Amino acid sequence: MSFLQIQGLAKRFGPAVIFDDVSFTIEKGEFVAIIGHSGCGKTTILNILAGLDTASGGVVVMDGREVAGPSLERGVVFQGHALMPWLSAMSNIAFAVKSRWPDWNRLQIQMHCQKFIDMVGLTGAEHKKPAQLSGGMKQRVGIARAFAIQPKMLLLDEPFGALDALTRGVIQDELVRICAATHQTVFMITHDVDESILLADKILLMSNGPNACIAEIVHNTVGRPRDRHTIHHDPQYYRIRNHLVDFLVNRSKLYQSGEAKRPAQPPVVRPGLESAAAKVINLRH
Repeated sequence: MSFLQIQGLAKRFGPAVIFDDVSFTIEKGEFVAIIGHSGCGKTTILNILAGLDTASGGVVVMDGREVAGPSLERGVVFQGHALMPWLSAMSNIAFAVKSRWPDWNRLQIQMHCQKFIDMVGLTGAEHKKPAQLSGGMKQRVGIARAFAIQPKMLLLDEPFGALDALTRGVIQDELVRICAATHQTVFMITHDVDESILLADKILLMSNGPNACIAEIVHNTVGRPRDRHTIHHDPQYYRIRNHLVDFLVNRSKLYQSGEAKRPAQPPVVRPGLESAAAKVINLRH
C-alpha cells in the first residue's frame, strides 16, 4: 500500500466541476510536483490533502488513515509566508512546536527550534520579527516551521513564487539538501517547469479547468543528486522539459475541448528514457 493514496477525488461548486476523478499515489520519501494552468484546481487538491478543504467526492488516505481534517502530521508552506507579525522568527516556529509537543519545557522547545533555524540558514536572525526579514528569510522561517513539527508529509503551495530568481535558487537548493537529509515526503504546486525537474521525482500534469483531470504522470529520469548548475547537461533534461512544455502549451487544452479523451487512469510516462531508447534504435538503423 502506498503511503498516500488519492482515489476518485472531485470538487464541485454547484453545477461547476473544478476537477473530477483525480487519482494518484505518493510513496514515502517521494517528492511529487503538480503542474497545470490557473483554475485547474491544484491548490484545492493541496488544501484537501492538508485537511483545510473538503472534497465533493473521493477519498484521501495517508499512512493507512483517511484524511478528514487538519493535522500536525501534514506541514504546509504557503506562497505567502503566513507568519505572525508580532512574534520573532524563533517564536513563530516555537508556536507550532508547542502545539506538536505540549509537554516539552522551554529549553527543549528552544533547542529544537534552533536546530531547524540553523538548517535553513537563519542563524543569527532568531529574534527578528517578520518586518525585519527579507522575503526570502520569511519564507525560510515558514519552511523551518513546517519541518520543525516533523510532519509525515510536507505540502508546498508555490512557496517560491513571490521570490526573486537569486533567492528562489538559494532556497530551492536548501530544500533539496534538507529533503535529502530527512527523506521527507513532499507534495508541491509549481508553475515552474525547471523547478519541477530539479526537485521532483514525479510530476503530475493537470489538464485545463473546469472539469480538469490528471492527464499524465511523468517520472523524472534525471538521476539524483541534481545540481542546478549542471542539470541542463544531462541528456534527458531537455527531453523531459520539452515534454512538459508541450503539455502546458498544447496538450493541456485538448482535454477541455474534448479533442483528447480523459484517461481512466493517468498514463505513466518516462519521456527521457523513451527518447533515449528511440535514439539508440535510430542509431542502429
